[in-house]
Amino acid sequence: MTDNPDLQQVVTEIAEEMRQRPDRGDVATYIPELARADPSKFGMAVVDAEGRVATGGAAEDPFSIQSISKVFTLTLALGRIGDRLWRRVGREPSGSAFNSIVQLEYEKGIPRNPFINAGAIAVTDAILSGHKPREVLGDILRFMQFVADDTAIMIDEAVAASEQRTGFRNVALANYMKAYGVIDNPVEYTLGVYFHHCAIAMSCRQLAMAGRFLAHQGRNPSTGFAVVQPERARRINAIMLTCGHYDGSGEFAYRVGLPGKSGVGGGILAIAPGKASIAVWSPGLDDTGNSHLGRIALEKLAQRMGWSVFGA
Repeated sequence: MTDNPDLQQVVTEIAEEMRQRPDRGDVATYIPELARADPSKFGMAVVDAEGRVATGGAAEDPFSIQSISKVFTLTLALGRIGDRLWRRVGREPSGSAFNSIVQLEYEKGIPRNPFINAGAIAVTDAILSGHKPREVLGDILRFMQFVADDTAIMIDEAVAASEQRTGFRNVALANYMKAYGVIDNPVEYTLGVYFHHCAIAMSCRQLAMAGRFLAHQGRNPSTGFAVVQPERARRINAIMLTCGHYDGSGEFAYRVGLPGKSGVGGGILAIAPGKASIAVWSPGLDDTGNSHLGRIALEKLAQRMGWSVFGA
């Protein structure tokens, strides 16, 4: 790392290094529409505090953000019901697969955190209460468009339909929580909203823009508009750091040292507090369901830029 590395040069170099790597992971196949993703793709976008955007590779290609949407639904849920949310979902790392039902049974229907599937379904249910599914889905999409400053962001209906046809385990998780009173609304309504917000499609550039408020104490540094209070932004980042990569969260914190949230579409949103919002995408996943090249690229970026919540 140099004293003042050029961000665009660093991103360009990392994108080229990722392009040349033979190890690319395996694309998710349990959602049939995601199985069609091209594992040769890699994209990266970084937005700094001044609003400058550095990009590399396929940074403008839209992809299914999947579980990255959970960061934004958590933000919305906290805005609507505040700390009452924590009565129905925990804040601890799971140490289990993202769609595990064993832990849910042991803990009497209370999901371990908002980023595993059960937790995100509970968060979605909290947003839905008192509203119609179509209204809530519109609210989520408009919020994504607002924080990214881009009204072109849409839901990939083919992916949503694919998830609804094959999401039997998520149906089981939701019904199990319903049995314990954690889910208030009809299961099919909650799951319909959940499957659709996971099917939002964004590019690395759009996703990096959307995450800016988390890098700057809840505020968009370009407009000065406060999306959330600074304390809430810090706490969302804390949950991203400890829980954002399922049972690979400890390894990600160890290697990258930044809050992040992954999705099985191959995307990762990472936050360098006070510095930048970062999005990477490569569809090939590692054994814990996180983007293989995405994590490697973020590790290289953090090293070369001196970005880490644990000190440069």
